[in-house]
Amino acid sequence: MERRDFRDMSHCLKMRSKYAVLLVFVVGLVIIEKENNFISRVSDKLKQSPAEANGTDASLAPAENGSLESLRQLDAAFSRLRTRLRNVTLELGGGREPAETPGPGPGPRRHVLLMATTRTGSSFVGEFFNQQGNIFYLFEPLWHIERTVTFEPGGANAVGSALVYRDVLKQLFLCDLYILESFISPVPEGHLTPFMFRRGSSRSLCEEPVCTPYVKKVFEKYHCKNRRCGPLNVTLAAEACRRKEHLALKTVRIRQLEFLQPLVEDPRLDMRIIQLVRDPRAVLASRMVAFSGKYETWKRWASEGAAPLHEDEVQRLRGNCESIRLSAELGLRRPAWLRGRYMLVRYEDVARSPLQKAREMYRFAGIRLTPQVEEWIGKNTQAPQDSSGIYSTQKNSSEQFEKWRFSIPFKLAQVVQNACAPAMRLFGYRLAGSAEALTNRSLSLLEETPPSWVT
Repeated sequence: MERRDFRDMSHCLKMRSKYAVLLVFVVGLVIIEKENNFISRVSDKLKQSPAEANGTDASLAPAENGSLESLRQLDAAFSRLRTRLRNVTLELGGGREPAETPGPGPGPRRHVLLMATTRTGSSFVGEFFNQQGNIFYLFEPLWHIERTVTFEPGGANAVGSALVYRDVLKQLFLCDLYILESFISPVPEGHLTPFMFRRGSSRSLCEEPVCTPYVKKVFEKYHCKNRRCGPLNVTLAAEACRRKEHLALKTVRIRQLEFLQPLVEDPRLDMRIIQLVRDPRAVLASRMVAFSGKYETWKRWASEGAAPLHEDEVQRLRGNCESIRLSAELGLRRPAWLRGRYMLVRYEDVARSPLQKAREMYRFAGIRLTPQVEEWIGKNTQAPQDSSGIYSTQKNSSEQFEKWRFSIPFKLAQVVQNACAPAMRLFGYRLAGSAEALTNRSLSLLEETPPSWVT
């Protein structure tokens, strides 16, 4: 009888801990509302739009004057909030602090963040890190947070979601993968889940010992690509993370570089941030294919005689370009906290010279590039053009990056050029003055990469 009571008590405590973080966010939202008057005063310029199906086609419109000062004020407010939330978490979880993550060896452990937006080639570039055996790579883990923690659009709530993303990122970089359990739906049982988003895009989650024996009757929505594995064991994944020499993570859900300052300054992390950008005309052309249903307005407007394009659509595009531009300008200014920790990369440069850019990124990260990655790049950048699906990482990269010029109407290209001109000038994307110039391959729309970009 005593053993049964003990098991019941143990099960109760596990369930209590499992839902603790989720409850904390509920408490947090209440506190946020109480402090909303202050937060709204400094963040009412920030906007948030609905997410894309496999990414985020949204923009946080930057506050005037770069918004850095207002963000610092917000950070102070949210620091007080996080202290309260942490106390509640410790109380509900039994008063234990998260375990420190020991390094895997004598060398420095690097933490690489690939920061991008949807349809910029981030999945392809992420494979440069995914294919290296000594790197633990995670593909879009913040997808779960976006689907679980709901913030109303606009103002302080948009900032709140970004801060939640950042704090989850910090825990993931410390190999605390358990942080995801409160956001995965259905909630994992016994640290097992068949619902880890795009598990097959992370080699580290599909290799031994993380790949456990296949279970026939368990449906895994995002299964491993090249082998059959049982449901993901979060404990085994966390242990594998700690054993790897380095950690890399790709996300399209962090929009403003200044939010990452606490991560860069965390003494437990050795952060390297790679911001990936792409010609916004190419991005729109790609999104209209990948997220077709969300761009019906654009398609109708591009047709002759259709109703005018709504201003809020253009404003969303402009806000997206501006948030990317402001982050890049901050990174290129190289403030003290970012010195040696930020690199700006154009997708077009990667497509033209994938191995060269991979070597530059690895050199920046302070990680030795292995023949394993070089071989993958050689095999996966010469694929036939018709073999690449919308989410494929196999590309004839030297041809693929300009394909958009023949799929987007000049009318739409003009809208993008008008809305995103400052960002396009910064990133070296030339404007097309006519439909003929847009489709003329002999006229390059790409300026050479400024030497100052390469760290």
